[in-house]
Amino acid sequence: MNSLSIFGTSSDAGKSTLSFAITYLLHHRGIKVAPFKAQNVSNNSQVTDAGGEVAIPQYFAAEAIGMKTTPDINPVLLKSGGKSQAHVIVNGESVSNKDVWSYYRDLDTLKPHVKKAFLRLQEKYDCVVAEGAGSPVELNLMDKDLSNIYVAEEFNTKIILVADIQRGGVFASIYGVYHLLPKKLRKNVIGVIVNKFQGDMSLFDEGVTIIEEKFKIPVLGVVPFKPFNLGFEDSESIMNYVQDTTKAIIKVGVIKLPHISNFTDFEPLIADREVELSFLVNPSEIDSCHVVVLPGTKRVVDDLEWLRKRGFQTKLKGKTIVAICGGYEMMYESILDPKQIESENKIVTGFGVFRGEVSFKKKKIVTKRKYKLFGIKLQGYEIHNGVTQKIAQKKKNVYGTFVHGIFDSDALRYKIFSKVNKYYKGYNFKKYKKKSIHEFAQHIERHVDIEHIVQELND
Repeated sequence: MNSLSIFGTSSDAGKSTLSFAITYLLHHRGIKVAPFKAQNVSNNSQVTDAGGEVAIPQYFAAEAIGMKTTPDINPVLLKSGGKSQAHVIVNGESVSNKDVWSYYRDLDTLKPHVKKAFLRLQEKYDCVVAEGAGSPVELNLMDKDLSNIYVAEEFNTKIILVADIQRGGVFASIYGVYHLLPKKLRKNVIGVIVNKFQGDMSLFDEGVTIIEEKFKIPVLGVVPFKPFNLGFEDSESIMNYVQDTTKAIIKVGVIKLPHISNFTDFEPLIADREVELSFLVNPSEIDSCHVVVLPGTKRVVDDLEWLRKRGFQTKLKGKTIVAICGGYEMMYESILDPKQIESENKIVTGFGVFRGEVSFKKKKIVTKRKYKLFGIKLQGYEIHNGVTQKIAQKKKNVYGTFVHGIFDSDALRYKIFSKVNKYYKGYNFKKYKKKSIHEFAQHIERHVDIEHIVQELND
């Protein structure tokens, strides 16, 4: 069976959600399938079952089909660094900080890692669904691209184009991307999916005819827009969440730090009908919040300074605060970075809620396990360089922990929120997540010719 590449005709066309849904639907047709992305750029990562960190979309797709996760599903991950640098993670392990030009110069050294990861997946699975990155035909970057052209050429994958009709210019984007692809790849394009349609579907009947008859590209489906508040890839995508707040009784504000990371921590809050979630950029917005979340960040010291300059520190006093990972580190008296792992500042004064200091170590802690936090047993994960004596602390109305994924725990959400509002009841997030995944996959199945895709993959 052939493997499959999902290319966008633009950035944010919906490649991640469609890649997940197609992986899920192939799996439920009895096909052994694995998600894959050669290189991802995101501060949102998870810890695999085998150890090491990968980007959320591939982890999410694998988790949805019950697949044991390894770094093979995302062999290269880039996280934001300081001064135009990227933190490079290869095969789940941190290897270096590089500026953009150094990264591109050394790109050929990463290709063997991508190739080996893909081949390992091919040995175990019938089909690998490889998500592309941005547009595959950025002409000045095509020779520096790992996720699109390199994978499609190296493994002779079948290709689906995904076009976002909300952006406008859908015909130009489809025609342009198709004709800018190398000729040998055009023959592998099995069709296009027109994504995020809103309004009367019949209005695009003529559009389908134009694409199929004039462009000679099969239209595999026109997908109506459907909110899906899970598996967010980056901070921009989570800003597009859709929430029903008609029954909300608690307002939760997440401070939108400049280098915010692991924002999937807040998916259970978006889904909670008793919670109105907002992302805060101004200190005055804190006044209306019952709970404030100080989230994880890739640049703790930089974001701590940003909070102080904006005046957040005084506004936080007296509030119920949940501080996670980088946010937790800010709550200590001092942050020490003698080897300048994350910042040029070797010592910085923290908010001083918790006594003691946090020290940055070169070796990153990357682990996933069961924890007991604030009297609650839960599953979570850690990704951090900062080290201190306690993995979690509570002082009065401030909860702090290194552990991500804590809001997935129904019991922990209830413990915190019921103290804020005694009428808070809570809900079953695991059940919600399973149902949402199934319903979204069914939505894609109704509007995309999956059987034709399977036929092409078997050709």
